[in-house]
Amino acid sequence: MTTARLTLDPAFAIGEVDPRLFGSFVEHMGRCVYTGIFEPGHPRAGADGLRADVLELVRELGVTLVRYPGGNFVSNYRWEDGVGPVGNRPRRLDLAWRSLESNTFGLNEFMSWAGQAGVDPMMAVNLGTRGVAEAAELVEYCNVREGTAAADLRRKHGVAQPHDIRLWCLGNEMDGPWQIGALTAREYGRLAARAGHAMRRVDPSIELVACGSSNADMPTFAAWEATVLEEAYDQVDYLSLHHYFDPGRQDEASFRASAVRLDGFVEDVVATADHVRAKLRRSKRINLALDEWNVWYQSRFTEPEDRGIEDLPPLIEDDYTVTDAMVVGNLLISMLRHADRLTVGCQAQLVNVIAPIRTEANGPAWRQATFHPFAHTARLARGTVLRAAVSSPSMATGSFGDVPVVDAVATRDERTGELTIFAVNRGTGALPLELDLRAFPGLRAGERIELADADPLIVNSAAAPDRVRARTEEMPVLDGGRATVLLPAVSWHALRFTPEEKP
Repeated sequence: MTTARLTLDPAFAIGEVDPRLFGSFVEHMGRCVYTGIFEPGHPRAGADGLRADVLELVRELGVTLVRYPGGNFVSNYRWEDGVGPVGNRPRRLDLAWRSLESNTFGLNEFMSWAGQAGVDPMMAVNLGTRGVAEAAELVEYCNVREGTAAADLRRKHGVAQPHDIRLWCLGNEMDGPWQIGALTAREYGRLAARAGHAMRRVDPSIELVACGSSNADMPTFAAWEATVLEEAYDQVDYLSLHHYFDPGRQDEASFRASAVRLDGFVEDVVATADHVRAKLRRSKRINLALDEWNVWYQSRFTEPEDRGIEDLPPLIEDDYTVTDAMVVGNLLISMLRHADRLTVGCQAQLVNVIAPIRTEANGPAWRQATFHPFAHTARLARGTVLRAAVSSPSMATGSFGDVPVVDAVATRDERTGELTIFAVNRGTGALPLELDLRAFPGLRAGERIELADADPLIVNSAAAPDRVRARTEEMPVLDGGRATVLLPAVSWHALRFTPEEKP
């Protein structure tokens, strides 16, 4: 086969696009916070120390939700250290990353930043070194208007109105032996149930996310999920998934096909959650939160125990290539393909740390290659997700055997009538893609966005911030509901079709 074919039909509906799928992650790790989103004295920083250049890029990226403050960091974090007069805040040793934490940026600063960025918060509580009482008190500080000790403390700190945080993580990666306060599945499930119960007594309207496995390669994967849900099913709404994709730990073709692994991971967790639902005879279905995901060159990472204690160490500031950007775009396609159950996503992280946005201290901010597929998918994916029936040539991979070269999904916005196809060419040669849209009469060609380069290993930098960027290309005219688009090697695409204008 020398041509790929894609057919769409409105009957191929999967589910609705949840805007929270396009979330991100801010952790007190490396330079994500300090000299990332927050840098007092920077030429573009306001009086509050927030970098306006980064805020502009965050808005352009289209992030809807941001998880905070960790990550591994949260399992040794005292939230009280980051509130109140800055001059009174203690300087602490962060055990997760063996870094010094000044606490000059904390909860209320984050909420101010979130308001300016136009994002919703996803707050994590410390269930590593702390527990039920501290988790409930944090909800009280954030969500109760007045008249209690914690709420009145917030008001004393200059925040009169409650933050009204809806989405809460019950710890982070509690199965990981690297985690401060790691637990067995049974221990964690019982703790999550108790903490969730207390937190809901403070605010019954909140949504709770239980920790799933840290990744699909954990030896306890699936058994962990099943045990945790057996203990905490009635208290939680979501189960978290974390997965990173490392170009250095697999053959290059397998890396380009990373979405195959994500597809299987999501489907395995859905099956496990539904097994527990049936076992417990519950009607509620647990949805999934992929609240850590990205390309990460983990094979280059120096573990915390192998480093000295540092102040703002530049941790995992990976430079992303065109190939990495194609993989990120393909992972977003996989996420949309599971929109019926996967409704929250957080790309980790937002700035500097394996991030789509990079900064220099006292210097510029710029977009990495991975910025572009995320930004355009977040902007264009609206309405109902449609399964794309794709026939494609295959390519050989070491991890997955033969896989399709072309992968795709589509969304249809019933409000505007717009149809958008998101597609990737995972292969090393250009390939025509024939589109069959006859089931959608009355459409005309609209916007065509492409990310590709003759050198798939090229990156952006402070010196060349726009070397890699998405380009608008000419869209072929639909002829009887059909058109053909040429997909360059290792490329990502968004193809938008709009209703014909009525005379």
